[in-house]
Amino acid sequence: MKRLLTALTICFALSSAFSQTAPVITSWLRNTTGITGRHYISGNSTPINDNFPANVQAVQYSSNYVYVSCSGIPAYIIGPYLDGNPSQGTNQNNIYKIPLNPVQNTGTPTNTTLGTIGVFINGVSLFDYRDGVSYSLSAGQDKGGPMGGMGDGVWNRDAIVAERSGFDCAKGHPAMGNYHHHQNPSAFNLDLNVISNVCDLYLADGLYVIDSTVHSPLLGYAYDGFPIYGAYGYKNTDGTGGITRMKSSYSLRNITVRTHYANGTDVTDGPPVNATYPLGRYREDYQYNPTSAATPDYLDEHNGRFCVTPEYPNGTYCYFATVNENWNSAYPYVVGPTFYGVKNVARVTSITEPTTTYNGTTSTHAENDIVKANIHIYPNPSADLIIVQAKTLLEQSYRLELADINGKVVMSKEFNQGSTICHFETDTLYNGIYFLTVTDGRSKKTFKVVIDR
Repeated sequence: MKRLLTALTICFALSSAFSQTAPVITSWLRNTTGITGRHYISGNSTPINDNFPANVQAVQYSSNYVYVSCSGIPAYIIGPYLDGNPSQGTNQNNIYKIPLNPVQNTGTPTNTTLGTIGVFINGVSLFDYRDGVSYSLSAGQDKGGPMGGMGDGVWNRDAIVAERSGFDCAKGHPAMGNYHHHQNPSAFNLDLNVISNVCDLYLADGLYVIDSTVHSPLLGYAYDGFPIYGAYGYKNTDGTGGITRMKSSYSLRNITVRTHYANGTDVTDGPPVNATYPLGRYREDYQYNPTSAATPDYLDEHNGRFCVTPEYPNGTYCYFATVNENWNSAYPYVVGPTFYGVKNVARVTSITEPTTTYNGTTSTHAENDIVKANIHIYPNPSADLIIVQAKTLLEQSYRLELADINGKVVMSKEFNQGSTICHFETDTLYNGIYFLTVTDGRSKKTFKVVIDR
């Protein structure tokens, strides 16, 4: 009996140690310095400070679940929404209950739904491809609205196409106060082909910067508990083959009329393909290509695959936030149109079991934190934009100061705790050598930057 108790004690200790290092516990952007949300309003490029906290407020875990308490508001600036959306992002007071050990759904796949289908590491909601609007044959037009689900539900409108004018610089917008992303949460002006000019007046950072040279970071978790990554990963599922863009296995159908689904089902007619209703406006304009999914860097029908990642060296099923060759969002964008796993994440009003609070680790020397964050600057030389990216989440806030060769500070910005990116628009600066300093007032690190157009 004594040996049995000893063995059980060792197993429990090993299980506890494993749980404490599980990425679903350790990867959240915890707000430890009281950062609050900020938003723009139309016509004013000076952000307004909100009175509710940004990012994640607490992470707790039991033997089976992780509980993530968050406001649903990011540290980056949100808004404005130039399509007339009257809503503003507000504190959602969410508690997400996420399984430590998600499982594959071996039965009929579960469809994604309107509303939240996942959560990003900063506590912001993930919505699927649709905007709650569908085409109504009787009305001869799109009907419905955010979260509304009106219309006939046959030809479901794609939010990324139809609501582009209403997304802010970070590619997000609110529905009844619930700020969310439908797509890759990287700022519009950081894409190779910039398809929205909202960042020109209302600059924001987004959750991460796409970097084609490294595996993209872990961005969040879907409602089946499986992780979500950015646009780039290892080419081969075993972690070999170098870094490549993860590609969607969905493509637009070759149609001029909307009378049938891709599987041949005869449905209520939608609008013809024309300038008012272009191909790609509706989810049913796409078809899945199984032959593409058999290629190493293409994804399955759920927009994911089982593979090795930096956080999961033994492999896991994961989704990817897909983009095309120009880094513009590519259908089905993140998850869907069905989940891979058993939908098991819930939003709860309270935690009803004993838990341990995850506090992370805190360095005792700020300079060590700067080194640990592995901050790098690109492009360098730069023409119009300097991107400052930390490879790990910042555990405290820093001041960024860009000075000319004479030491005069020409630009400055806060690099907030819980962030991974920050950037400067440098199109007004003269060509020459500049110095970018990262500091907390006690310790600092300086980078040489060249502006050359």
